[in-house]
Amino acid sequence: MDINNIVITEINDVVTVFQSKGKTHTAGLREHYGLSFALSGQITYEHNGRKYVSDTNSAIILPKGQSYKLHREKGGFFPLINFECTNFHPDTFTLIPLENTDYLKRCFDEMQKLFLSGRNRPMLMSKFYDIIGYLANTGNAESSPLSDAIAYIEKNLHLNITNSDLADECLMGEEHFRKLFKKEYGISPKQYITNIRIRKAKQMLSEGVLKINAISEKCGFSNPYHFCSFFKQKVGMSPSEYMNKNKIKII
Repeated sequence: MDINNIVITEINDVVTVFQSKGKTHTAGLREHYGLSFALSGQITYEHNGRKYVSDTNSAIILPKGQSYKLHREKGGFFPLINFECTNFHPDTFTLIPLENTDYLKRCFDEMQKLFLSGRNRPMLMSKFYDIIGYLANTGNAESSPLSDAIAYIEKNLHLNITNSDLADECLMGEEHFRKLFKKEYGISPKQYITNIRIRKAKQMLSEGVLKINAISEKCGFSNPYHFCSFFKQKVGMSPSEYMNKNKIKII
């Protein structure tokens, strides 16, 4: 299940749960999506006849609206973030392999402080997107010859990014870069950048902090009129309509 397109609309809980060894629990229909990982211990989730092991080697996304069993095989501490989102609707568990949990733990600790304070919601959302981005790229982007291009796009989304710029970042010819990018991502670099710009615009519109003019500039559009027209063409509604429909509730 691809989490690259996920748009977070609400963060409901940021807690660390202690699970003691040896107990089995049947959970009813889950109220929110959840993201969890293990600092210690091991839980096996059972859903629709399949088992999913949550330990220090993996993070796990728990599906909204599903019931399941938890087998607590080793006692330990499990950070948990309950959330709502769009563009991501798994009906079963999603396991994501981890090399270690150090980075996740640092981001989670910062999220927990922000959540408990009830202030600085943009920073809270930003930290969660840091986690999502890390999980989306773990074991993938770091070993990819295109990783420098992806990092350049993320850092310079407000600029006019060309294939030549990206090829230079990867130290390869432009034609070879385009072919390799299409092979790895299934779309052209131009379409990838467009998708990232629309996704970032959706995120900022949902947060409801910046005005449309500022969002247009941060997402790399030449002017707000072009942004509004392009956004409506791709999403089916204007930025203002999207903001009104998807604006995140205040905690």
